Amino acid sequence: MEKQTILFTGGGTAGHVVVNLALIPEFLKEGYDVHYVGSYEGIERELIEGLSGVTYHAISTGKLRRYLSKENIKDPFKVMKGVYQSNRLIKKIKPSIVFSKGGFVSVPVVIASKFKNVPAIIHESDITPGLANKVASKFARYILTNFPETVKYLPEEKAKYVGAIIREELFQGNREQAYEFTGFTQKKPVLLVMGGSVGSVKINEAIREKLQTLTKRFQIIHLCGKGNIDSSIQQEGYIQYEYVTDELKDLLAISDIVISRAGANSIFEFLALRKPMLLIPLSLQASRGDQLLNAESFEKQGFASVLQEEELDGDRLVDHVNELYNERFRYKDHMAKYEPRKTKDEVIQLIKETMKK
Repeated sequence: MEKQTILFTGGGTAGHVVVNLALIPEFLKEGYDVHYVGSYEGIERELIEGLSGVTYHAISTGKLRRYLSKENIKDPFKVMKGVYQSNRLIKKIKPSIVFSKGGFVSVPVVIASKFKNVPAIIHESDITPGLANKVASKFARYILTNFPETVKYLPEEKAKYVGAIIREELFQGNREQAYEFTGFTQKKPVLLVMGGSVGSVKINEAIREKLQTLTKRFQIIHLCGKGNIDSSIQQEGYIQYEYVTDELKDLLAISDIVISRAGANSIFEFLALRKPMLLIPLSLQASRGDQLLNAESFEKQGFASVLQEEELDGDRLVDHVNELYNERFRYKDHMAKYEPRKTKDEVIQLIKETMKK
């Protein structure tokens, strides 16, 4: 039997890569030839190039902006170049299918797949589709969704609600390794703070402003984003990292509660792991509003507490953290009612079936 090739794409943020990271190992185990298309300097390159058995290809990519910018004049040409590069790449490696997690870099790849008659499947994490996926969806065979509500925003014949695809390794965290890695003890609960792959200035500032208060009750793991380490802070029970990769599953294993943005991939992972969460979604000034809708959905279902960024300050943060921890068992009870579907297996089966059509 001839070895089949699958081409993954997606990037710009870690959220546009994690679903691919969940699927890639499964196809490698089954002997597929796995390729990945990303940008020249995006975070996806850093996350994917270290994977054994995956060939990484970089292409030109523009940014699809919703605001006026002189860069908007250049970007269509960057996208056209990306389509040309993707077209040549698909012709060379002959994939049986393209799987896209979204982000700007994925658009040229999905467009080129249509030109080459290679079926493409897109995964959309948020309640409302992002601009990149809206454009790419016109050229895709299917668009898979995390939320059932998302289906109404997509072409009926292409949209499929499948649920969240969770990385298997997240369930394999080692508590002992986490305590060794952080130097923490089991005497105090652990608060994990995540601002996304690029961090969050406002969350970082609020946490650091109230460190002395928070560390009276909690040990704090602070993932503050690249370049955001404050080396002047020497506080017992507080440890900061720009970001972590392999260690994240271990840190989650010892975390009692989590502070996070409301990116869909992350919050579904916390839900699957039964981690009560305080969500601070990106505001409309900084995003298209997808995180606001994600957070609202989780709050209504009793999975999360929500603090709007406009209301964020040190005192409110402390109050919300204490309330979340005091009520953690109530949140866990709601989470227990959520039964993650065997989404990953279903998606893998759909990919294989689409290859054969």
